Amino acid sequence: MLGPRMQYTCAYWKWAQSLAEAQEHKLDLICRKLQLKSGERVLELGCGWGGFAQYAASKYGCSVVAYNISEQQVAYARRWCAGLPVEIRLSDYRHATGEFDKVAAIGICEHVGFKNYRTLMEVAHERLKPHGLFLLHSIGNNISATTGDPWFDKYIFPGGMLPSVAQLSAAMEGLFVLEDWHNFGTDYDRTLLAWQENVDQQREQLPPAFDERFTRMWRYYLLSLAGAFRARTIHLWQIVMSKRGLLGGYESVR
Repeated sequence: MLGPRMQYTCAYWKWAQSLAEAQEHKLDLICRKLQLKSGERVLELGCGWGGFAQYAASKYGCSVVAYNISEQQVAYARRWCAGLPVEIRLSDYRHATGEFDKVAAIGICEHVGFKNYRTLMEVAHERLKPHGLFLLHSIGNNISATTGDPWFDKYIFPGGMLPSVAQLSAAMEGLFVLEDWHNFGTDYDRTLLAWQENVDQQREQLPPAFDERFTRMWRYYLLSLAGAFRARTIHLWQIVMSKRGLLGGYESVR
């Protein structure tokens, strides 16, 4: 469903013609926004299947330390990143140690809960060098909420909830200088439709456990979210922050 780079987050379709191309463009966009340079040390808080770590190490020459609490994802990411300067740690993001030139949190903020938005910012702040950059990639909500949708909480993402502008700005206050806030939520509409198309194309090959009930539920999940992004009730934000403000300012990347 996800494509060759196993990205379970929004793709970037500005110049792309396919999901695979759009996901690679998203990874490159993040690297360019972080101003990655060869030899830099990068911390990733929540690494999914390891796609960003693999890309940053192989394409930009960075070393990456990534945290994840999923044993299956960690095992996959370690295989994928074998031979690269990447360390995948099976541990909670709050246990991160060390000092880094750049920090990335891609698709984790939606899962930490509203009580931990500040904690996520504090961990990034503590681990970031004085003149480094932190990029947060997250789905965002028009309103401040402290619970998730009951159906999604039960069947898709237990404990998941979407932060608002107010909640994120409060969480970063006193820790970071806001350098850039980019909303490309309409690209998530297109990403979700591409995922659904991949599911439809492989439907006959799905194992028996993925029965008619499951496929109807999964279709509802993907397409209802696509509708929410299209209606602009939820968004996709990439936020770039610095600890002290970049000398001369930050040039936005799109």
